[in-house]
Amino acid sequence: MLKIEGVTKTFNPGTVNEKKALQGIDLHMEKGDFATIVGSNGAGKSTLFNAIAGSFVPDDGYIELDGQDITFLPDHRRSKSIGRLFQDPLRGTAPNMTIEENLALAYLRASTHQRAYFSRINKKEKERFREQLSLLHMGLEDRMRQPVGLLSGGQRQALTLLMATLVTPKLLLLDEHTAALDPGTAEKVLELTKKIVAENNITCLMVTHNMHQALELGNRTLMMDSGRIVLDIKGEERAGMTVDDLLQRFAVGAGKRLDNDRILLSKMEK
Repeated sequence: MLKIEGVTKTFNPGTVNEKKALQGIDLHMEKGDFATIVGSNGAGKSTLFNAIAGSFVPDDGYIELDGQDITFLPDHRRSKSIGRLFQDPLRGTAPNMTIEENLALAYLRASTHQRAYFSRINKKEKERFREQLSLLHMGLEDRMRQPVGLLSGGQRQALTLLMATLVTPKLLLLDEHTAALDPGTAEKVLELTKKIVAENNITCLMVTHNMHQALELGNRTLMMDSGRIVLDIKGEERAGMTVDDLLQRFAVGAGKRLDNDRILLSKMEK
């Protein structure tokens, strides 16, 4: 479903601010793969997501999605088949528009019809929005005419998740989408994520700082450092691995120990 070969990206080349953000990234994902990604700040996780989503064109390498070369495809065209959630709950929704209007925009954006944006949502589609909202168990189906700006952070993130998967995407990118939420709300959004991804067999990449989540969620764990993927584990090898094993393997692959306090503190959490 996703094929990345030799992707590199250097920002501000030839200057004192030169930053090699991605260094020869190779990644192949099959349909239905759910991979968690762990790495310190500056490891290249969000930059990798930006490359996949089309925020910039890589210096070298190519990216294929479902057999199509999307390396030079504009981000607005990729958004028809790539869903994305950010850490900030305020991103991904229009606060002054209603819940129903936000869902309509998401639905029409992912439509394959060339004149989708000039279409109107019919009664049947509105009923579908209501049904999907009811599955969140947040009472949003009774607030469809209210502005999104009135929702809590957890409600907005759950709505954004629904918007990103309303039309099943070929790929879902989750960039620490529960990090800014309180623990209870974060757990609820994470459960929704697992349910939606599993039921729709969505290929998914999720950045997390929680080491336990990195081993328990999905079927694959990646670790990044200095713009490289230094560890890629799955199957039986991953099933029997502990957090200490993961940290040790990272040290071998990166040539140094992981020194991110937030990640190391998560080792104590469950």
